Amino acid sequence: MTATPTGRDIAYRGFRLAVDARLGTGVGVRATAGGLELADPVDRREHDGGTYQAGSWTSPPVPAGFAVREAVPSWTARTPPGCWIEVELRGWHADAPATGWYVLARWAEGEETVRRASVPGQRDPDARVDTDTLVVGEATVTGWQVRVTLLRPADAATSPVLRTVGAVASGPARGADGPTGTPADGPAAGAVSARGVVLDVPRYSQRRHAGGESRWGGGGDSWCSPTCTSMVLAFWSAGPAPDRYAWVEPPGPRPVVVHAARHCYDHAYAGAGNWAFNTAYAGLHGVEAFVTRLRSLAEAEAFVAAGVPLVVSAAFHSGEVPGLDYDTRGHLMVLAGFTDAGDPVLNDPYAPDDGSVRRTVDRARFEAAWQDGSGGAAYVIHPASVPLPAPPAQPNW
Repeated sequence: MTATPTGRDIAYRGFRLAVDARLGTGVGVRATAGGLELADPVDRREHDGGTYQAGSWTSPPVPAGFAVREAVPSWTARTPPGCWIEVELRGWHADAPATGWYVLARWAEGEETVRRASVPGQRDPDARVDTDTLVVGEATVTGWQVRVTLLRPADAATSPVLRTVGAVASGPARGADGPTGTPADGPAAGAVSARGVVLDVPRYSQRRHAGGESRWGGGGDSWCSPTCTSMVLAFWSAGPAPDRYAWVEPPGPRPVVVHAARHCYDHAYAGAGNWAFNTAYAGLHGVEAFVTRLRSLAEAEAFVAAGVPLVVSAAFHSGEVPGLDYDTRGHLMVLAGFTDAGDPVLNDPYAPDDGSVRRTVDRARFEAAWQDGSGGAAYVIHPASVPLPAPPAQPNW
């Protein structure tokens, strides 16, 4: 198994709405110390039998500097009961929109009014939506623009609060239909080493939930993503308080994971693995959280060296990554560190029990499974007080 060459064009841009709202265009919204909220909504919308007041914020066009193949938005927000947000993305090129708007999410932290969901069936010659990802088709796209609509019941006084929103854009896999080698403005691979650094991330097995609660995506065998998100939140001592998941009955082996699966669940995708829904769930607990893509384990080492574990997505067949002896078309694991020799140390939630969650795997083989399986997708979850490493010249965080 050989990894795709890692000199790939990837760029992330995020907006903090408490300070960056002025960079975009707001309609019926205002910036506060906590983020963007509804002020004087000028729009009304009917949805699933309800009437909502609505306001929106549209980002400035964000140039990527390369031909974009995919873009993945992510956000953090609070939505009081009855409130929700809608996240849209469109491609941009040469000072003009290159595609129409596509709805990537209708999202709420709870389930009182709106079923949290991606929106399937959006496909045209320009682009299509693949759950949490905008995939470019025939359009020429070299940038993107995001629009977030905040909605509340027509008779409500409360408002959603949008804290952050951003997107990661990526180009073709290097060596596939793009040039090979590291781009001129790309990272200096291996500039920061985390060899010998292993972070003490709690070890949770998703399979302890098999045979128990089967709602929200089929139960424990399918809950790799919310289990990983829960592990990282626990690492930061930032998970939900016990009273938040006291509803889980019977509580089972670890009710906080059941709670996470329910609140990451995408009702259209019918699973708890929507990347942005997991980082949005993490963002409810006082941390910064977003989805990006990394070019290599060399970039991932910089995060571990800074004390930040990552949730990463890989795909492989049994035998391709010794120690991960099963087949998966997409599986989330926590990258907790590296051995002295540079091999990745993982918390693999597919282990049969908590005691066997920690796995050490071959560096080259795992890097191939990660890069070729998801394009290097990663959840970055950390307290604001813990700074991220300095980004490369072509910043993907």
